[in-house]
Amino acid sequence: MKHFKTLSSFIEYMELPLPEHPMFSVYAAHDDSVLPCPKESSPPITNDCYSISLKKVIKGDLNYGRTTYDFTNGALIFIAPRQVLQWDSSVLFEQKGFSINFHEDFLKGTELATQIKKYSFFSYSVNESLHLSPKEEKQIESIVQNIEIEYQNNQDEFSKDIIISQLSTLLKYANRFYERQFLNRKELSNDLLERFNYELSNYFESGELSEKGIPSIEQIASSLSVSQRYLSDTLKKETGKTSTEHLQLHLIDKAKDILLQPHKTISEVAYELGFEYPHYFSRLFKKKEGISPSKYIEKYKMN
Repeated sequence: MKHFKTLSSFIEYMELPLPEHPMFSVYAAHDDSVLPCPKESSPPITNDCYSISLKKVIKGDLNYGRTTYDFTNGALIFIAPRQVLQWDSSVLFEQKGFSINFHEDFLKGTELATQIKKYSFFSYSVNESLHLSPKEEKQIESIVQNIEIEYQNNQDEFSKDIIISQLSTLLKYANRFYERQFLNRKELSNDLLERFNYELSNYFESGELSEKGIPSIEQIASSLSVSQRYLSDTLKKETGKTSTEHLQLHLIDKAKDILLQPHKTISEVAYELGFEYPHYFSRLFKKKEGISPSKYIEKYKMN
């Protein structure tokens, strides 16, 4: 399964114009202009980016994880990093709407980095898109227009904060609109990936990581009432990554937030994440991200 680590590589694969920013892009159709079409078809792919799109679909289905994404004209679609996408030539888009794509690292060091993980509409368990009323669509499009204006301007030290603020506002409105859409329906999900992520998030947020160390896959599988092999095989089939790889991704994601906190040494970060030896943490981080923790701090604290 092909995986794209950078926004630029994903955008290039989608045959869209390269982004103005290495970790953020927005495309919107105005008046007589049209939204660039994505690739006509694609085998299963994953990437490290978030996507928020207003898609007007004429026909066809988009496979999202192991389900078919239910969306129609004037619907918002939310896709999180490392979730499997696949579509074929039967999908036909009307060339209107907008598409916002940003690398998960674009949010690092911001409050939105934590908030965005709490929005259930980025989850596999929600296989319905957000169907907007005409009034709601206008509200969302006005926010996207503000984002696009800032994106197209000569970017300065304030640009990222302004874009992040507008993204946060967009997601809050989307959350309100989803509550309206699903007011009389209870969400039920037996999806193993969802429960696995929930289990890890609870463990990380409870403080057990620094107290008890990194949980074993056997421990997580036991808490989910499945075998270790079944857990890994199921996650591999659904996402292209094993349970160990998912655990490492959670650790690296948590590490990025902590590394950007002031007055934290790399050793302190490693111990806080449950690593017995700091050099094990540094080695894993560099393997997954391509740069050392210290280089990561230098790179993103300048933004």
